[in-house]
Amino acid sequence: MTKFSDLKLGPKVLKAITDTGYETPTPIQAGAIPPALEGRDVLGIAQTGTGKTAAFVLPMISMLARGRARARMPRSLVLAPTRELAAQVAENFDKYSTHLKLTKALLIGGVSFKEQDMLIDRGVDVLIATPGRLLDHFERGKLLLTGVQIMVVDEADRMLDMGFIPDIEKIFSLTPFTRQTLFFSATMAPEIERITNTFLSNPARVEVARQSSASETIVQSVVEFTASRKDRQSQEKRNVLRAMIEAEGAACTNAIVFCNRKTDVDIVAKSLKTHGYDAAPIHGDLEQSKRTEVLQGFRDGNLRFLCASDVAARGLDIPNVSHVFNYDVPSHAEDYVHRIGRTGRAGRAGTALMISTPSDEKNLTAIETLISSTIPRAENPLAVAAVAAAPAPAADAPEKKPSRRRTSASRTRTAKPVEADAVVEAAPVAEPQAKPEEAKPRTRPERAPRGKARQEQDRGRRNDPVVGMGDHLPSFIALSFEERRVS
Repeated sequence: MTKFSDLKLGPKVLKAITDTGYETPTPIQAGAIPPALEGRDVLGIAQTGTGKTAAFVLPMISMLARGRARARMPRSLVLAPTRELAAQVAENFDKYSTHLKLTKALLIGGVSFKEQDMLIDRGVDVLIATPGRLLDHFERGKLLLTGVQIMVVDEADRMLDMGFIPDIEKIFSLTPFTRQTLFFSATMAPEIERITNTFLSNPARVEVARQSSASETIVQSVVEFTASRKDRQSQEKRNVLRAMIEAEGAACTNAIVFCNRKTDVDIVAKSLKTHGYDAAPIHGDLEQSKRTEVLQGFRDGNLRFLCASDVAARGLDIPNVSHVFNYDVPSHAEDYVHRIGRTGRAGRAGTALMISTPSDEKNLTAIETLISSTIPRAENPLAVAAVAAAPAPAADAPEKKPSRRRTSASRTRTAKPVEADAVVEAAPVAEPQAKPEEAKPRTRPERAPRGKARQEQDRGRRNDPVVGMGDHLPSFIALSFEERRVS
C-alpha cells in the first residue's frame, strides 16, 4: 500500500502530514502528486470528497519551499469557484505549511481591497482567489501574473456552471506559457475538455473514479411527495422534511439541507428554527463575515442543521456530516453528486435523502441516468404516521349498515297497503259535493310588437287605402246642388 513517505514529498511537508494524523494517501493523491512533483501538467478527475485539495496543495508546498516571492508577483495561483472553497484551500495551505515560511493571500469578495492590496504588495508565494476578484485587482494595476510558476484550477466543472470560463481563459492568457498547470474537476463537460486541450501540455490524466459517480458508502433514498393542494405544497413539503429528520432519530447528528433557491434557504431555515431545530442559512446574498461564522459554527458542532444553496455544495470539506437532505431536486444532475458528496467523506458512512414532487420527475430521471442507478424510493413518513394513528375497528363489533335517509314521499310509496274493507268501515260517508266547473285554459295576452316589428306595423297602417262611409251616408249629402238650393 502506498504511503505519503513514498511520494517524494519534502521532509517538512511529511512532518506536517504526520501532525494531522494522515498516513495513507487517497487514490487521487497517490496518482496526482508524483507527476506534479516532476513538473508535468496534471488533469485530475475524481468524485467529490476524495482529497483533491491535498492532491495539489502538497506538491505545491514542496516545490515552493525553494525560492522567495516578489512584490505584486505571486509565485503560484489557485483559482476556486466560491469564497468558501477558496477559504478552505487557504486553510489547507496553513495546515500543511506549518514548518515552512511561505506566505499566502486570499482574494475573495466581501473583504476590503485595502487589506488584500497590503498582502500583495509584500509579495506572496501562494495566491488563492476567485476569478472575479482576481481580475478586479489586475485591472486596478495592483497585481502582475507574469511570475506565476504553478497554476491550479479547482472544481472546473463548477466554474463552467457559474459562467467563469471566459474569465478563466483570460487569466490563462495573463500567465506565462511555461507555467505548470494542475486542473481538477469531478466531471468533464465538452467545454472543459476544450480548455484542457488548449491550455494543458501533455497532461498526466489521473482518473480514479467513474465520472459523476456517487460514493458507495452513501445510502441514498427519495421520498415522492404530492401535495393535497397546489397552494399548500411549500408548507406540506416542509412538514415532510421535518418528519424525515424525526424518522432518522439519533442517527442524524448533523445535516446539510440543500435548496435550489436562496429564498427557500431562508424560509426552510426559519421554519426549522421555529419548530425547535438548531438551523441557520448560508447562501451568496449573505455578508462574507456571516457566511464564515455560520460555516465555522457548523464545522465546530455548534450548529446542527446548515440550510444551503449550491454555494456550499462544491468542494467544501466538512468532516463527519451524517446526513444530506435535498429539499429540492437539483436542476442539474451533476449538482446531485456534489451535494451528497458532503456526507460519506473519507470512507465514512453517510445518508442522502431527497424530496421529489411530480414536477421534479424529469430532473430525477436525469440524475438516475447520470449515476447509472435507480435511487430507492422511501415511504412518506407523514403518510406512515397517519396510517399508524388511525384507530383500528374492533374485531367483535357488529357491522353497521349505512343509514339511508328516507323522505316523506318515499315513506308514502313504501307504506303497507290497507285492506279495502277496513277503508269502508273507517271512512265516514261524505256529503255529495257539487261538481266543480271545469277550469278554462288560461290564455296568455298577446304582447304588443316591439322594435322592428312595431315599425313594420306602423308602416303598413300608413299605406292602407282610405275607406268610405258606407251605408250610413247622410241623405243631404246625396242631393244635388240645385236640390239643396230649392230645399
